Amino acid sequence: MPCPWRTSDLVLLLSLTIFVAALNSSCTNGKETTLNNSVPPTEVDIPLFVLMNSKAVLCCPPVSRTYMIGATWEIILRDKPACIKAYKADSNETKDVNCTDRRITWVSRPDQNLSLRIDPVSITHDGDYKCEIAASEGNFQCGYHLQVLVPPEVTLVSSKNRTATCKAAGAKPAAQISWTPEGHCITEQEHLDNGTVTVQSTCLWSDSNVSAVTCSVSHLAGNKTLSEELNPGANASELLGIPYIILCTIVILIIMGFMICFLKTSGCRLCKLKKTEVTSVVEEDEMQPYASYTERNNPLYDTTNKVKMSQGLQSAVDGVSLWT
Repeated sequence: MPCPWRTSDLVLLLSLTIFVAALNSSCTNGKETTLNNSVPPTEVDIPLFVLMNSKAVLCCPPVSRTYMIGATWEIILRDKPACIKAYKADSNETKDVNCTDRRITWVSRPDQNLSLRIDPVSITHDGDYKCEIAASEGNFQCGYHLQVLVPPEVTLVSSKNRTATCKAAGAKPAAQISWTPEGHCITEQEHLDNGTVTVQSTCLWSDSNVSAVTCSVSHLAGNKTLSEELNPGANASELLGIPYIILCTIVILIIMGFMICFLKTSGCRLCKLKKTEVTSVVEEDEMQPYASYTERNNPLYDTTNKVKMSQGLQSAVDGVSLWT
C-alpha cells in the first residue's frame, strides 16, 4: 500500500514541529532574555519581547564548527543604516560595518560563542536581527523581530461629582484599561514622539451605591490594579434644598421690587403735595394786592379810613394840650 504522505509534506511537517519547539525553548531568567541554541535554521523571524533596561541574548543556529566558514549578524533598526557584525573562522577575525551602538556586542569571543548581547535594552533597539552561518554544508540562518516593552506608569485619581481618572502613561505598546464596576467612560490615547502611548480613561458612576472603584491595567510587561474611594457627590437633602433656595431668592427679589416701586410712588406723592402748598401760598400773596386795591377804591373802606384818621388826629391834639 503506497504511503499517503509525500516526502515534501513530511519535511514541511518536521520543520514546523522544530520551529514550534524553538519558540517554546525561549526563556527568561531574571532580567535576561535568552533564545536557546536549539533554534533551528529558518527564514521566519521569531517574535521576541524584551523589557526596557533589561538584557537580551540572541543566539545563532547550532552548526558544527568543524564545517563553519563564518558568521554574520545583520541588525536593522528604525531610521538607521543596517549594522553588520561579521566573523571569519579561518582567520578568527571580526569586522563591524555601520555599528555605532556599543550596547550591542558579542556575548564573548566569536570563536567560542556567536550569540549577540544587548545590554541594556533601549526603546531604540526595536528592529530585526538576523544571524547567518556559512558552512561547507550550506548556509543556515535565523531571525528575530525584537520588540521592546515599556511598562506604563499607572495612576488613579478620583474627582468631584463621582468621577475617577485612570492613566497608563508612556507604555509600549499601548496598555488596556478596564473598570470594576463599569461606569460611563471616555478613553483617550496620546502617541508620544518616542514611540510610547499614554492611555487615559475617565469614568462617571451615577449610582450612589458605588463607593469604591478599581482600575485594571493590562500590558505585556505586566498587569496592575489600583482602587480608589469615590468622592461623595451632593446628597439627597442638598439636592432637594436647591429648589427651595432658588424659590426664596425669587421671592426676595419680588419683595424688593415692590418696595422700590412703593418708595418711588410715595416720593412722587410728596412732591405733588409740596407743589400744591407752594401754589396756595402764591395765590394768597397774589390776592393781597387786589385786597388793598379794593380797600382804596371802595367808598365803604374809604369812610372807615377817614374815621380812623380823625380819631388819630384828636388823640394827637389831646396829647399836646397835656404837655402845655
